[in-house]
Amino acid sequence: MTTSPEPFGPAGNRRSRVLGAILFGVALALAVAAVMVFRPARRPAAAAGHNHAATSGTSGDSLRPVHLPADASRRIGVTFAEVTLGPLEREIRTVAQVTYDETKVATIALKLEGWVERLYVDVTGQPVRRGQPLMELYAPMAVTAQQELLLARELGAGVAEGSDEARAGAGTLVASARQRLLAWDVPQDEIDAVERTGITHRTITLRSPVSGIVVEKSVLPGQRIMAGEAVYRIADLSTVWIEGEVYERDLSAVRVGQHVKTEFPALPGEQRQGRISYIYPTLDPTTRTARVRIELANPGLALKPGMFATVRFATATTPVLSVPRSAVLVTGERSLAFVKRPDGAFEPRPLVLGRATDERLEILRGLARGDTVVASATFLLDAESNLGTSLGGMGNMPGMDIRPPAESVAPAGHAPGEAH
Repeated sequence: MTTSPEPFGPAGNRRSRVLGAILFGVALALAVAAVMVFRPARRPAAAAGHNHAATSGTSGDSLRPVHLPADASRRIGVTFAEVTLGPLEREIRTVAQVTYDETKVATIALKLEGWVERLYVDVTGQPVRRGQPLMELYAPMAVTAQQELLLARELGAGVAEGSDEARAGAGTLVASARQRLLAWDVPQDEIDAVERTGITHRTITLRSPVSGIVVEKSVLPGQRIMAGEAVYRIADLSTVWIEGEVYERDLSAVRVGQHVKTEFPALPGEQRQGRISYIYPTLDPTTRTARVRIELANPGLALKPGMFATVRFATATTPVLSVPRSAVLVTGERSLAFVKRPDGAFEPRPLVLGRATDERLEILRGLARGDTVVASATFLLDAESNLGTSLGGMGNMPGMDIRPPAESVAPAGHAPGEAH
């Protein structure tokens, strides 16, 4: 009986290798045919020049000039910009918060002990005017002082015909009693009424020394109040402060009196102008920020303490060289721009960058004033300049005709680097 060879024996392995070689050859032939069919015709000189550059031994990390014809430049959207010398304006943004103007906040505290008989201002948020009654307070010490005032006046009347020394002493007692009541914030009109009528008042009226909004109220009817205890906190909100945090690196661009723009999420589409009124002298060691203060008028009380705000500081430097951001190609290892030469070639230039804005970059080294640089499609030129050797250049791509400058093409019959 005849036995068939094992499928995985030596003979089987040879057959598999032969079959694999045949299939690989067929696939390679099809790929070459497809490239020849779909690849557009190119000028011999351009192709020769490109092949010369590809075999010139340029490494993938090198930079070489690139020639891009005008029609190809238009197709891929290449635009140009000039290197200019001028102030580099940038904008610093920070999140801020609306707060009270501390110079217009008053705490109302009693200067003598008493009991609250009546509240005229009994809710937080109530607007008050300067001189408006806040409460009536029964204060035994105030009643005693009124009685002393009346006694001093009676004494003065009794010594009216006496010596000058006696009259002066009586007058001193009357003035002292008046001054004690005024020091306890007893209104002048109530003191005059006591002297005029000769009747003491059981309660005194506490009035607001400022105009504003009651932002804190810590008193109830019938409550006993000790001397020095705060009962109201009143804030004038006609002017508010906007306080924001500025990073340490941006402090050199911020100054007192500088114009700022403020925007508020609660007031969409509305922008208000202000000035920096103060830069706090300390830095937060955790966030590395310093606080800045902006004063804003608050008509209609639309800005409420606690609101968030966005503050924008516009700053300008001394004149520097700069280009649009789109003209600089920044990688992890370098920054470069493509300069347009008189012969139409694009020369890659390594750059040293300085400060940046949303639209422009400062150039410390690598470009000169008046240079024309590519402002868009720089990544395509960089691919041709930097990767042309290993990938054969973008000239092999349909619709592209990019090649090195004409002077870099070696004439037929000369090896690369050979003297012509």
